[in-house]
Amino acid sequence: MPDHDFLKLAVIGDPVAHSASPPLVRGFMTDAGVAGSYEAIRVAAGQGARAILELSEQGYCGLNVTTPLKEEAYGAIVEMGRCEGEVVKATGSVNTIVFDPTGGPDDRATGLNTDGIGARDAIRAATGVEPREAGAILVLGAGPTARAAAFDLVESNARVFLWNRTADRAREMAGRFEARLWNGEPVDVVFSALRPGPDLDDALIETLRAARVVIDANYGPRATLGALLERDVVDGTEMLRASARASFEIWLQPHRHRRGQT
Repeated sequence: MPDHDFLKLAVIGDPVAHSASPPLVRGFMTDAGVAGSYEAIRVAAGQGARAILELSEQGYCGLNVTTPLKEEAYGAIVEMGRCEGEVVKATGSVNTIVFDPTGGPDDRATGLNTDGIGARDAIRAATGVEPREAGAILVLGAGPTARAAAFDLVESNARVFLWNRTADRAREMAGRFEARLWNGEPVDVVFSALRPGPDLDDALIETLRAARVVIDANYGPRATLGALLERDVVDGTEMLRASARASFEIWLQPHRHRRGQT
């Protein structure tokens, strides 16, 4: 049974050894005066549902979920609990899990997604304005992070264009989120949710080089987009911080409620 006076947390994914989330969230705990732990646990693709179930039984209060498990996590939470938020339903992905030890066998966990919050805050920090005021924003990729970013930006009334190497996936996203396919237009801001070392054609590279701001959702050694473009690129540190902060606040609410805090 979890001790909810102690926030036992973790991030799961693969790779995960490079994750900056553990020191970041531990810092949030210190600032909030909360006792707890946060570790990085490597879980390979295909093992997400099993790992989430096992961790729910090992006293964890919550998890962050990273590549390649966000869609697996969504499926697992649908089976064992509930998913909350329009972004989760629209993207079919979860990056934040809250475990409820008082829930029944089919209501033991809640799945949420803070990736869109992270993308929005990263754009705000890099441009100095709200996304809706930042001009044309090009989102690269069609995976869970790109979908969450696109959904949140459209909901924020930003002008969003989408690109993916597989055009059909970008087209499906555009229809689902009421965004636009990128057809070579100049853009002001680029948010890339591509994997490190992406293969981009010359026309797209030139567009990215000409954009006012380019943000790579990767950080640390995985942030390779700047070297490819031979220009300054904002890495994903600010996105990670904003997303992690939002997750932490979600985990903290039950803790505060039990202690009679507001």
